[in-house]
Amino acid sequence: MALAFDEYGRPFIILREQESKSRLRGLDAQKSNIAAGVAVSRILRTSLGPKGMDKMLQSPDGDITITNDGATILEQMDVDNQIGKLMVELSRSQDYEIGDGTTGVVVMAGALLEQAERLLERGIHPIRVAEGFEISSRIAVDHLEQISHKFDFSATNIEPLVQTCMTTLSSKIVNRCKRSLAEIAVKGVMAVADLERKDVNLDLIKVEGKVGGKLEDTELIYGIIVDKDMSHPQMPKQIEDAKIAILTCPFEPPKPKTKHKVDIDTVEKFQTLREQERKYFDDMVQRCKDVGATLVICQWGFDDEANHLLMHRNLPAVRWVGGVELELIAIATGGRIVPRFQELTPEKLGKAGLVREKAFGTTKDRMLYIEHCANSRAVTVFIRGGNKMMIEETKRSIHDALCVARNLIRNNSIVYGGGAAEISCSIAVEAAADKYPGVEQYAIRAFADALDSVPMALAENSGLQPIETLSAVKAQQIKEKNPCCGIDCNDAGTNDMREQNVFETLIGKQQQILLATQVVKMILKIDDVISPSEY
Repeated sequence: MALAFDEYGRPFIILREQESKSRLRGLDAQKSNIAAGVAVSRILRTSLGPKGMDKMLQSPDGDITITNDGATILEQMDVDNQIGKLMVELSRSQDYEIGDGTTGVVVMAGALLEQAERLLERGIHPIRVAEGFEISSRIAVDHLEQISHKFDFSATNIEPLVQTCMTTLSSKIVNRCKRSLAEIAVKGVMAVADLERKDVNLDLIKVEGKVGGKLEDTELIYGIIVDKDMSHPQMPKQIEDAKIAILTCPFEPPKPKTKHKVDIDTVEKFQTLREQERKYFDDMVQRCKDVGATLVICQWGFDDEANHLLMHRNLPAVRWVGGVELELIAIATGGRIVPRFQELTPEKLGKAGLVREKAFGTTKDRMLYIEHCANSRAVTVFIRGGNKMMIEETKRSIHDALCVARNLIRNNSIVYGGGAAEISCSIAVEAAADKYPGVEQYAIRAFADALDSVPMALAENSGLQPIETLSAVKAQQIKEKNPCCGIDCNDAGTNDMREQNVFETLIGKQQQILLATQVVKMILKIDDVISPSEY
């Protein structure tokens, strides 16, 4: 780009290689951007709520993903348009921060964009629209605070947490087992939660899946599962009160770093070399025995000879265990990871009440369960399912439920789901619009209309009459001043979400409104799109 001046001294811009670029300006640019954002949100609109549809995505190399999780759908979709990419990032940031509500936040942003387009067509300046949206998002967030409920839970009474996790899981494929999965998620989070600091480290919860069995077989294990088996088929399959040596050094003779060659010209020399090697192995195994280890978990492999010796000395061993799993095992059993044999001491051993090998079905698949650990701060959710896609989708659903449980431990306020919170905010924003003179009040009313899009999409996906249902619920909320009335998606016969036990986390909802408003403001402020045109 270069700046030049005409004969009157007015500046104008010269674009380099003008003919190879396309340029959209002013209202056209805003309209094309809005169209792109709305297109992305329309895709997700049908997958909102308990009756939402799933999407099937095929990646370039032929892998198929079937999912209902907004963030996953957008990650897998190949979005070229820059504004489309903003929507993808919007749902990703909701996923990172809250972990739940990734579909709703995109639907919300799409609705705001649709409303903004109508205002722009009436000739209202985009900045005024953006400011109006900003004001109303603040009103909505404050209103959410007012209608939210605190609820108390303790390590013994986890029912409220389970109810909220069930709301999250009800929109996923796994909703027929949502009760058991929600309990698993909550118990898993409570096991690793630090209730004084109100903090949960989700890295300590490992989610493992294995094809086979049925969804109901999914279980929570207070310990670690390793997808390995004992290195020798004749080693014992079950060890009680195991003392575990966790090694990151290979079970084989040391190899010098230098290049060298050994000349062996007589049988005796060969014998001594073999003898030496055997002695070395003997020392290694003996050292493990002396320390008192009853199970060796090694990051590297062993020679067959070492394997044979371990078998003879009754020292069960597991080889080729990954680094992440080793760390989790060390955390769970309270052991230390030992990098050299010389450093093995009794204090560095981990303790587990039971280590067992379990076979699945008729296949040769075996896994090691390490349970009843000294420090049960690491747990595993072990998912079974009919096929790989089902397991992947269950993993994503469990992740959402874990995040919800974590958010509730951090901040135990809830609002009512089923679109109840949105309708209530919409009424509050509409009422506040009258207090603002000037053009902003149009934008504030538009924001109130946009908030209605989430309950509307819920009603649409449930096969109800969208506008009729929404206006009935809205009228009921205004008449009874009851912010718990929402869309009855499951045909339970009542609109009161308290009776249906449909809750959402307060921070999740606030984050949705704030993030959606920020993205829409950003899109509205773009008035010139210069892009290299395709050849």
